[in-house]
Formats: sequence, C-alpha cells, structure tokens
Amino acid sequence: MEILGLLYEGKAKKIYSTDQEEQLLVEYKDDATAFNGEKRDVISGKGELNNRISGIFFRLLTENGVENHYLKEISPTKQLVKKVEIVPIEVVIRNIVAGSLAKRLGLAEGTILPQPVVEFYYKNDQLGDPLINSSHIAVLQLATKEQVQKMKAISLKVNEIITAFLRERKIILVDFKLEFGITGDGQLILADEISPDTCRFWDEETYEKLDKDRFRRDLGNVEEAYRKILNRIGGEENV
Repeated sequence: MEILGLLYEGKAKKIYSTDQEEQLLVEYKDDATAFNGEKRDVISGKGELNNRISGIFFRLLTENGVENHYLKEISPTKQLVKKVEIVPIEVVIRNIVAGSLAKRLGLAEGTILPQPVVEFYYKNDQLGDPLINSSHIAVLQLATKEQVQKMKAISLKVNEIITAFLRERKIILVDFKLEFGITGDGQLILADEISPDTCRFWDEETYEKLDKDRFRRDLGNVEEAYRKILNRIGGEENV
C-alpha cells in the first residue's frame, strides 16, 4: 500500500488517500480540542492511544456483526479504513446524565436514565454542531428517513455491545458520539472513531473520569486516563 496525499485534516485526525481506491489511511494526532476548537493543546501520546483504543472497539463490533470502516492498524498512530462519504450527522447515545444534557434538562450529572437517550447533531463546525431532530434532517436533506432509522438502530446496538464489554472491565459507558458513512456501493456503515475523545468513560467504583472531560474541565492527567482505558480493554501488552 502506498500513501498518495492528504485529503483532509480535522481536529484530531488526518485522512490520506492510498493507491487502493476504496481504502484510506487515518492518522491520529496528539492535538486536543474542546468547545468547538476554542480550547487547544497537544497531549503527547494521545494519538497512539486513540488509534489503538478505536481499533479494539471496532474489532469488537465487527465480531458482533456491526459493519464499520475499520480494516487494520498499520502503525501506532495509523489505521487503514474503508473509504466512505461521511453523513453530516452525529448520533449521540446517553445512558447517564452528563455534559450538555445536564444543562439543557436541569438534571443532576450522574443521574441514571431509565432508557438510552438518542440525539442527533448537525455536523457543522461553523454552526457549532447544533442539536437537530428528524424534521431538520429531512429539510436539510442530510439523510433519508431509512438511513436515520438505521443509524439509530446501529447506535443502540453499539451501546449494548460496548456497555456489556466495559461492564466486565469495571467501566461505565456514560455517553458517546458516533458517525456514519456511505461506501462506494451505497452501504451505510459505522465510521470515524470510538475513543475517550468521543465517549465518556467513568470508573465503576470511583467515578473517576477517564475521557476528554479531563481536558475540557482542566482535571489533568489526560494521557494517564486514556492509557487506563487502553489497559483495561486489553491493550496493555503493547503499551
């Protein structure tokens, strides 16, 4: 495989084209951002940790029948993925009240929800990724009704799989964000990443935050928290 050129650089990743038309290379960066890019820093080792954590979760999902873009890890910070056109919708699943949900609904952070809450956000940095509903999605023609239903169903299945996996490792999956893409043959599959940058993880016993909230809230020890996640989900042999 040959890397041809940089296609896109985001806040946390770089995407490269390859000599395989339907395959892309994703490079995870050490850059950390929050509040729509208003807060920035560089956290040494974060790119490698997110690359490896995402790979573990994507392989878990593949084993459980969830089609996704992940193909293989090719270096500590790089992975090979299927080429997709990203759907401009972020799907957020919430199991426990935290972050913006606490502010919007006036619920105490840490409140266990009686069922998962599913939210959709318009993936648009200029607008601050606003919360949207199915009517907004239809008006903006971001996805078809069938695609939205499939994204919701897949997201809830991902929630069940990863929640059960993490429960065995004494980690609480508080909430998480997923993105989807369309393959060249029109298939809707899971894409982007699954990492402490896109999920809230709490220690089951201490409720220690083991995710990006350590950066957002100036709690410190961000790299250490990400490494704890990697170690607990089975990555300790390569640390």
